[in-house]
Amino acid sequence: MQARKRYLILLSAGACLIALLYFGGVQTPLFRSNNRRDDRSLHGYHGRPQWPHFSGSLQPFSPWDQMETEEYNVHRSPRQKRDVISGVYKGKRCRMDSCFDFSLCKSNGFKVYVYPQQKGEKMSESYQNILSSIEASRFYTSDPGQACLFVLSLDTLDRDILSPQYVHNLRTKVQNLHLWNNGKNHLIFNLYSGTWPDYTEDLGFDFGQAMLAKASISTENFRPNFDVSIPLFGKEHPRTGGERGYLKYNSIPPYRKYMLVFKGKRYLTGIGSDTRNALYHVHNSEDVVLLTTCKHGKDWQKHKDARCDRDNAQYDKHDYREMLHNSTFCLVPRGRRLGSFRFLEALQAACVPVILSNGWEMPFSEIIHWNTAAVIGDERLLLQIPSTVRSIHQDSILSLRQQTQFLWEAYFSSVERIVLTTLEIIHDRVLQHAARSNLMWNSLPGGLYSLPQYSSYLGDFPFHYAKLGIKPRPKFTAVIHAVTPLISQSQPILKLLVAVAKSQYCVQVIVLWNCDKPLPAKHHWPATSVPVLVIDGESKVMSSRFLPYDTISTDAVLSLDEDTVLSTTEVDFAFTVWQSFPERIVGYPARSHFWDSNKERWGYTSKWTNDYSMVLTGAAIYHRYYHYLYTSYLPASLRGLVDQLSNCEDILMNFLVSAVTKLPPIKVTQKKQYKETMMVQVRSLWSFCLVSSRWADPDHFAQRQSCMNKFASWFGSMPLVHSNMRLDPVLFKDQVSILRKKYKDIERL
Repeated sequence: MQARKRYLILLSAGACLIALLYFGGVQTPLFRSNNRRDDRSLHGYHGRPQWPHFSGSLQPFSPWDQMETEEYNVHRSPRQKRDVISGVYKGKRCRMDSCFDFSLCKSNGFKVYVYPQQKGEKMSESYQNILSSIEASRFYTSDPGQACLFVLSLDTLDRDILSPQYVHNLRTKVQNLHLWNNGKNHLIFNLYSGTWPDYTEDLGFDFGQAMLAKASISTENFRPNFDVSIPLFGKEHPRTGGERGYLKYNSIPPYRKYMLVFKGKRYLTGIGSDTRNALYHVHNSEDVVLLTTCKHGKDWQKHKDARCDRDNAQYDKHDYREMLHNSTFCLVPRGRRLGSFRFLEALQAACVPVILSNGWEMPFSEIIHWNTAAVIGDERLLLQIPSTVRSIHQDSILSLRQQTQFLWEAYFSSVERIVLTTLEIIHDRVLQHAARSNLMWNSLPGGLYSLPQYSSYLGDFPFHYAKLGIKPRPKFTAVIHAVTPLISQSQPILKLLVAVAKSQYCVQVIVLWNCDKPLPAKHHWPATSVPVLVIDGESKVMSSRFLPYDTISTDAVLSLDEDTVLSTTEVDFAFTVWQSFPERIVGYPARSHFWDSNKERWGYTSKWTNDYSMVLTGAAIYHRYYHYLYTSYLPASLRGLVDQLSNCEDILMNFLVSAVTKLPPIKVTQKKQYKETMMVQVRSLWSFCLVSSRWADPDHFAQRQSCMNKFASWFGSMPLVHSNMRLDPVLFKDQVSILRKKYKDIERL
């Protein structure tokens, strides 16, 4: 009986539960996973406390007086609304495999074509800088038949219809381009989209299957591995070069005067006003200083609230740059659009960005791990920000700060850097088998200087040796650049060849024959214990000495001019030093640069002083990767200048290596009369050879001065770094027995 009662009770309870579920009395929670991308979706610093995760999107706050403004009562016809939706969402499913024609890239590689500018079309300075950066890059082609990617000459940066930079009738102009093909294999750059009041991501024209390189793009509209998110930058952002980061030295502990700062506009109405209107809740006037002003726009007084006067007064009392450079963290809240100018300003100032812009696809998110350089917050958790940043350990702060400087200088310091990074990302997608690894992108010297066509193995790049804990192979290949005929067995090149071949570290000697005379017979070359390979230079130009010859099998290259005078001991010592500094140029003849304030230009000097910034490649050791970088990274215009002058190739190589490493070369001990004595002998013996007399040419020095400035112009700044360090052998010139010294012959020279 009791069992029957229990059975009836259970049956009744089950029926009631089913009825509740059926009529909605109890609702079961639904969880939706969000695995859109890999580990890059884990934004922000993952310390304690972690930011709680909200699956829903933040709804914009609409104050009651907002609806009473004339701007908010703008009427849009159904057709206009359809155009907006079409402009934003059409082609949303595009990916590289569905909206990109890879066949265009097979025959000529990754080449970029820029449409010629149409007569009468206006163009902003920023867009002109973008196009100039493309045209100066190694990817540019003027032949559309060779192009893999196409870029419009029509200015698409500012698509706010209220902006004076807005280009009208863009829809028709784009459709009339004969290569448009519904946007396939096209790249469109954009900084501003939409207009008051909602600032949608509408570009005002149908971009079809084109890729977008867009600022302030949302994760909702971003097409992964197709679009590229770029940072918002102003018209004053430099085209090339740009200032270096402001972190000159690391302070321990890494705290500054302020913990968290912000100074910017406060929007009283409209989209983007929510977070900035609430900043006063966490402002404490001490180490958390968040300043806003209402004083912007034509009718700011019309929407003025009770806090405006007080906020404006505090705003004017503080200098923004002083705050920026003296704060550990910098708040980067969204503006009208998701992106903000404060982002790049914080990066450059080594002020760790604290991002408050829900739904913003971070710049270059495809390649950059932003959790190593920024704190990605949530606008809905504004009140938790001070406690969150205070909880970050000082070791992590130091790491975050250092990474801001690396990212700024590698990818954001100029328009050129932003454009090249965009192109390299697309280039990696096209050549997937030769794409850069995440470590290449997120560690020094960055992805732009790590060309995956050279190797996909990090251990083949000299600047990754220390990180990987490996050392270069203990052998070198000597490359002697020959430009004079071989007419005597007493010529310096033969003595040099014998001395180099005797080195215990030498694997082979390559003689690059760049003289107009025929190759000497084999019996004219001295017998050596290592192979001697003579290569007849086809083009007979200076840059050919830096070609990435397949016959160079060693990591180290000993580059030599034919008139160099070095002993075997000097060669051994220089190579021993290089093994400790494989990412730098190590050698003997040093030169320096200086700024001539009278002529307002860079100067070149060969005077013997206490510092230097270049080691000439007439007697220097460096990693063979720099041959590949010189040939593949530098534009044809710079290499063409070197070949035209038959000069400056050594200066250009020093510019390149210093730009990569941010470090000076290393000079080792040598006798002082390296060039001076030998030039007289060379000119007296072979003065008939035009090329060999370039050192005696009175224009030679003037050409090198000119090269310095042309190279600095292309690099955008002066990459050379001064040093006053010289490395000598242990016990060098000490008053001890010569027999106790490893490199004793150096002192006898």
